[in-house]
Amino acid sequence: MCKMKSILDYETVSYEEEKNALVIIDQTKLPGEIELISLTTAQEIWDAIYLLKVRGAPAIGVAAAIGFLVLARQMETDNMQEFIGFLEEKRAFLNSARPTAVNLSWALDRMMQVCYDHLEDSVQNLKRRLMREAMEIRQEDIEVCRRIGEYGLALLQPGDGILTHCNAGQLATCKYGTATAPIYLGQERGYQFRVYADETRPLLQGARLTAFELYSAGVDVTLLCDNMSASLMQQGLVQAVLVGCDRVAANGDTANKIGTAVVAAVAKQYQVPVYVCAPTSTIDFDTPTGAEIVIEQRKPEEVSHMWYTAPMTAEGVKIYNPAFDVTNHDLITGFITEQGVVKRPEELLRKK
Repeated sequence: MCKMKSILDYETVSYEEEKNALVIIDQTKLPGEIELISLTTAQEIWDAIYLLKVRGAPAIGVAAAIGFLVLARQMETDNMQEFIGFLEEKRAFLNSARPTAVNLSWALDRMMQVCYDHLEDSVQNLKRRLMREAMEIRQEDIEVCRRIGEYGLALLQPGDGILTHCNAGQLATCKYGTATAPIYLGQERGYQFRVYADETRPLLQGARLTAFELYSAGVDVTLLCDNMSASLMQQGLVQAVLVGCDRVAANGDTANKIGTAVVAAVAKQYQVPVYVCAPTSTIDFDTPTGAEIVIEQRKPEEVSHMWYTAPMTAEGVKIYNPAFDVTNHDLITGFITEQGVVKRPEELLRKK
């Protein structure tokens, strides 16, 4: 008897070489429908990132790299200057899709640097180099998440209650996730974690994505409204908070999905450790503090209309809808990276 496929059996982000297409799970359709979509134009790729069809900092970075490759392979010219000009234009366009997630610009800059490092090459050879780089970025993401999982698991005990916010799971990466990587490795090794997933208003990434994928993996997962975390912590049901991140400033201030700062403040009140699962690609040493992180403002309709058959508030009421908030570094117990667990990002510089 064939096992039915679960969401974890699908690749979040991949490349279809024959069709030269970026292939993603359309996460706006989850959990009701699992649909893979192929993207081949700059506008389609930009829309997918902006409209959250692909989301999560690592997955956005991989999608950007593969999308850049798709566009590069479409450009038919042997003139290197013309080719570079075309790619710079596409890089700037794709980079404008979402301002907060540093992996977007990181991946695009890395792909562009391959071009500048091999200007003496032919355009055709450069396209091959870009393919290798994009596939390397994708494979690195898988390996980074696995290492984050190992380091994170060492901080936990069997049977622990773990609270997470938004989706930093496999759907936010190529495999394992960041904040969920320790959970998945623990599941494989019989740790029997109890996981509590915030629904994550207004886009419900916790309800639609995290709870969905953890349940599919057989994890003991419980969904809660965002304003219920204090109740759990008062009862001693949460031993650790694991969250992902979209950008970490040099001092450790961290931008993550809106509501993370609230969770961290509540956790400090109840002496629950808060760990940010952060691939080093999300650490921006050029941004001194969280005050300099640009916070994306999204459409008010996401709050007032998206999940309702009729508007849930009176017409004309103003709506505040930032996509992220910044958690101050003093609320964060540590950063779980692929290089180990650190109290502050600057410790990673000393490791080099």
